[in-house]
Amino acid sequence: MAGDRCYELAFPGATDLTYRHLAGVVTGRLLNNVGDPFEHGHGRNHTKDVEVRVVRWLGELFGAGDDVWGYVTGGASEGTLHAVDEAATAHPDVVVYASAAAHYSVAKAARLVRAPLVRVDTDERDRMSLDRLRDRLLEHPGRAAMVVATVGTTEREAVDDVAGIAGLCDDLRIVRRRLHVDAALAGIPRALLPDGARPGFGFGAGATSLVISGHKFPSTLTPCAVILYPRRPSGPDQQRISYIGSSDTTIGGSRSGHTPLLLAASLLGQGHRGHRRRAQRSRDLAAYTYDALRRIGWPAQRLPDAFTVTLAQPGPLPRPWVLGGDERTGRIICMPGIEQAWIAELVADLDGLLRGRIHVPVPRRGHRRPETAAR
Repeated sequence: MAGDRCYELAFPGATDLTYRHLAGVVTGRLLNNVGDPFEHGHGRNHTKDVEVRVVRWLGELFGAGDDVWGYVTGGASEGTLHAVDEAATAHPDVVVYASAAAHYSVAKAARLVRAPLVRVDTDERDRMSLDRLRDRLLEHPGRAAMVVATVGTTEREAVDDVAGIAGLCDDLRIVRRRLHVDAALAGIPRALLPDGARPGFGFGAGATSLVISGHKFPSTLTPCAVILYPRRPSGPDQQRISYIGSSDTTIGGSRSGHTPLLLAASLLGQGHRGHRRRAQRSRDLAAYTYDALRRIGWPAQRLPDAFTVTLAQPGPLPRPWVLGGDERTGRIICMPGIEQAWIAELVADLDGLLRGRIHVPVPRRGHRRPETAAR
């Protein structure tokens, strides 16, 4: 399994940070952060104090202020579900709007809360089209709106115009609204860009909730995420549960007490400076990847400041490269932990394919490819 790591280029999981100093507690103690993280509840086998520190660190990064509220989830999909559920609880007539490039979990969240989902076309850079969003919002006059914006789409790492979406809702006088930002991949690295290059997508830009993933850029090495609100949401389902001694404000009941430790070790341990360096190294590698592909004549694209490079999907290759995507387009996501030497090997294989130096027999259905072709 470890030997195949160099071939996994299509999925956004950072692997450069490890936490050997936490091995004992992660593998040797039960830690259950059940219930609201801002309420200790019964017992001491939790890490809620650390969880709150993580929430506040991220809240400051995204402009939430002192009243920030949130919790560590099992993944960004759970965070988006929490935001969609909060919107549907506050406004039972809510309509959910998301771009055609939004994560597949948005449709699932809308289905679970029984809210209609409206897809919005994207522009040439894969961003939600504000003109098309205006048209879609006008199709549902008088209804509450839940717009899900994306900061780092799964295919091209596009960044929706969060401030523009908020301004559009203001222009249309949509007061009953929510604006959730799915910043699972690109939220932290984009927020750490210098002034002038940093897109406005946090709470100052009009977001009402935001989610980032832990196993993507922060390199927690196990799935988790953090959902953030500028203040604690209110709702009729947040009653205090005597069994746990805490309010029921999360989607799940029992939650990992280990993932807040990993997040804290990454976020607080590296700080803004360390993560800014990590992000820049990934951008430099993405630029190298794009240039190398173009140099051999292989079609490729990269959006500004993105870790992601999309490329024409190759046919069979001599090594088991994982490029994801569909039959036409693959992707390389230059996450921290990806090495330039791996990219160079892939480019060499693609160059050989272009020039006819590499021939990989296509296995017939029901037959395995020869072992020599997969090495």
